Amino acid sequence: MRAVVYTETGGPEVLQLVDREVPEPGPGEVRVRLRVAGVNPTDWKVRTGLTAPMTQPEVVPGQDGAGVVDAVGAGVTGLAAGRRAWVWLAGGTTREYAVLPQRRVRPLPDGASFDVGAALGVPAITAHRCLTVAEGGPRRLAPGTLAGRTVLVAGGAGAVGHAAIELAGWAGATVLTTVSGPDKATLARAAGADHVIDYRADDAAARIRELAPDGVDLVVEVAPAANAELDAAVVATHATVAVYANDAPTAAIPVRAHMTTNTRYQFVLLYTVPDAAVDDAVAAIDAALSDGALRVGADAGLPLHRFSLAETAAAHRAVEDGAVGKVVIDL
Repeated sequence: MRAVVYTETGGPEVLQLVDREVPEPGPGEVRVRLRVAGVNPTDWKVRTGLTAPMTQPEVVPGQDGAGVVDAVGAGVTGLAAGRRAWVWLAGGTTREYAVLPQRRVRPLPDGASFDVGAALGVPAITAHRCLTVAEGGPRRLAPGTLAGRTVLVAGGAGAVGHAAIELAGWAGATVLTTVSGPDKATLARAAGADHVIDYRADDAAARIRELAPDGVDLVVEVAPAANAELDAAVVATHATVAVYANDAPTAAIPVRAHMTTNTRYQFVLLYTVPDAAVDDAVAAIDAALSDGALRVGADAGLPLHRFSLAETAAAHRAVEDGAVGKVVIDL
């Protein structure tokens, strides 16, 4: 099989296209013939050594993807050869075949494309966690579980922001989102946001308070340092700010304002989220997929940028340079 690997940390130039043996599934494992792989910011951050040193002599990047089951190991039930599937935390999806524990291979409904499947994983599980950390909130999203709540998604044109808009809307929330310009506003509206605020053109705090006079119940936050004052100005009493990314090494949080509202800050990193919370996220994503609530493409608010396997370095570079939308690799 063809695969892209790296044997040292560095820039995109360390990525190599190689031939490897097709792996065989062991007990409890599933082999998937991948068709599309998703690329996430974590992929290039790990490749450069920014987040952690290499612990293996050879690394296959990529965690998300979709394809077709083509072999299963002993003890696997509910998945058989020919079943379309999406995979999460797959330990390398820039290769033609991946062998995974059954838990990390999920059926992909017939109405969902491989592109949709490849865009789930890291973004959608992260978004679900952010939407379910509020005190008294639902553990698992489903239609109606966020009814009566107002959610503010910071950066609604990003991959996690897109998934948060879709999942929150599916769960019945009123969804507000902030963006940095009219093009991104168009994408956020296409994703299903009820209200879109261009923070460069409007007084974001005033506009959000106009739309949500009692404040927002939950913030899905991509830029905690830049948005600290804004979040303090718009949260409701007992609100939660769920932070899934860092725009700076530190953030100055307005302490007294958040004490007054009893605001909860919850930091979210997928790789240390409890297993039970991940399982809830995956189950909710499966249900949202079946309902047709998760979509990709420009008309759904998440433009796709396509690359071949041989162009994986260019795909990584596109994500590192801040491509708006979802970068995918065709296998």
